[in-house]
Amino acid sequence: MQTMIGVIGGSGVYDIDGLEGASWVKVKTPWGKPSDEVLLGRLNGTAMAFLPRHGRGHVHAPGSINYRANIDALKRLGCTDVLAVSAVGSLRADYAPGDFVLVDQYIDRSFDRQKSFFGEGCVGHVSLAHPTCARLGQACTAAASAAQVKLHAGATYLCMEGPQFSTLAESRLYRQWGADVIGMTGMPEAKLAREAELCYASIAMVTDYDCWHQDHGAVDVAQVIATLTANAGNARSLVTQLPAQLAANRAPCPCGCDRALDHALMTAPAKRDPEVLNKLDAVAGRVLKG
Repeated sequence: MQTMIGVIGGSGVYDIDGLEGASWVKVKTPWGKPSDEVLLGRLNGTAMAFLPRHGRGHVHAPGSINYRANIDALKRLGCTDVLAVSAVGSLRADYAPGDFVLVDQYIDRSFDRQKSFFGEGCVGHVSLAHPTCARLGQACTAAASAAQVKLHAGATYLCMEGPQFSTLAESRLYRQWGADVIGMTGMPEAKLAREAELCYASIAMVTDYDCWHQDHGAVDVAQVIATLTANAGNARSLVTQLPAQLAANRAPCPCGCDRALDHALMTAPAKRDPEVLNKLDAVAGRVLKG
């Protein structure tokens, strides 16, 4: 299998520079429309697909993003590894605005989103003890080093529903829980990537200190945009270095991400809804056809 990198760009990252033969393509999915067209091309010889999570021009709010369609589209296009880039607030004094953070755990506080490809008609349960791919995370760490981007490795991401920022009481509570950063888009994206048997890693760009930090006050959009603008170049530089860290011929993932559905389907084959199975053709085709 050939490596194909999918990049989901968050706030402030709406395209990728340097893609050879780049073109925007529409992808139809049984889960509806993705956030935007997907930019396809090759970066340093490696196939790449770029999808702006909020759409070009930032037209989708965190709660209205069609996360299932986005993940299905990347899987349908042949992506093997997905790097998600997002903006976050810091819940730690040592994670300063402008820093990058490699996320490896989540606390999901979102509540108004479709969080699974599975349900009535075909029930499935995947393991999320380790929701990101350690192998891909290591590649991201090496890419950040090559791009001379400061990256904190290992963090817990608190996903809130939004679109409002936190209250002071919430911000203090999340710090007590041990969360390191806070954002609005990390979930259910990571859950769906696991269900689609995609290796998934998350790079978070710190834009502010949320509202807990007594010396920095409340979060405002102007502050967030200013930091995002300054960081966009660093995010692109990191992505540019990623192909060199991943082998062109992809071996099975040692973390088992690409075999997450081996024992996940609970519904007996005779009881599975054919219409649901048709919708699962991309994300679960490996086990449904087996």
